[in-house]
Amino acid sequence: EAWGARQGAGGDFSRFLEISNSIKLDELGRWQPNRFLSYGAYGADGESLFAGGLFADGELHDFAQGAISEDGAHSWLAATDGPKHPFNGTTIPDADAAGGYSWCKAPRLDGEVVEMGALARQLVGGHPLIRDLAARGGGNVFSRVAARLVETARLLPAMEQWADKLEPGAPFYREAPMPADGEGFGLVEAARGGLGHWLRVQNNCILNYQIIAPTTWNFSPRDREGTPGALEQALVGAPVRDGEADPVAVQHIVRSFDPCMVCTVH
Repeated sequence: EAWGARQGAGGDFSRFLEISNSIKLDELGRWQPNRFLSYGAYGADGESLFAGGLFADGELHDFAQGAISEDGAHSWLAATDGPKHPFNGTTIPDADAAGGYSWCKAPRLDGEVVEMGALARQLVGGHPLIRDLAARGGGNVFSRVAARLVETARLLPAMEQWADKLEPGAPFYREAPMPADGEGFGLVEAARGGLGHWLRVQNNCILNYQIIAPTTWNFSPRDREGTPGALEQALVGAPVRDGEADPVAVQHIVRSFDPCMVCTVH
């Protein structure tokens, strides 16, 4: 607020603050209790530009990959006997699945809903401005967009440094033998949040391959306990003005999560 009030501040961020305050974006798209997960991003030499972890109840916690599960109780997918870790998960379409209302599964961490994205990365990474915004109003439309703007400002100088270190012709990946049997996973941060791949190999063939995209976390349907995902909770109470066929508030909330439904329904 103080920065936006400075005389002659100008710029896109100042304009965004002005618009946000006038239409109260900080009051839209909230959900409780806020939990934010980041896998960590841009690691090199034992350090990461954005740290990984779980930010919940105003504190940073470690997280275990083994605590991730997917629940298809309200998805248009073949029924399973409960939530599954991705190593054991299946993705078999069933448009007539009882209780289904989404092609998206319901990922959970220790059975709990989490939010992914730039806001999660900056909260886990400890950025003081973003943590202050979250302390005041949790995750909302304003804090999500502000986090993306802050993240862009942090990424540009880092990218310049990375570009300076490039050596044309130098190796850019490490070749490794593929085991005949085994399993492995990879967790990275995409622009929209954490992306995970889980692979199991048996007799030199892929036995199972599961992907959880960022929007799968944010746009998940209800799990078998009836708990909605972050977006579904954030939409509760969104104002609809008289005569609105496509409520502007709903559009603000949905877009604040930076969704990609194509990646989610894969």
